[in-house]
Amino acid sequence: MTSELRDVLDQAYTGQERLSREEIRRKAIAADLPADAMTRVDALPEGEYAEDEVVEALRLRGA
Repeated sequence: MTSELRDVLDQAYTGQERLSREEIRRKAIAADLPADAMTRVDALPEGEYAEDEVVEALRLRGA
């Protein structure tokens, strides 16, 4: 996982227990992440994620 993506997730989950895929995607777009990181975020299945769940899902996708 890129450090940029990790930073976006750290900021997004501040004060949040779970976020939807769409909320994570919006934060990633706002942070202007590189295309390869966005591709992996876009590939997340619909649903809500705790921070550790999304980190693991993105690692499995090679982000």
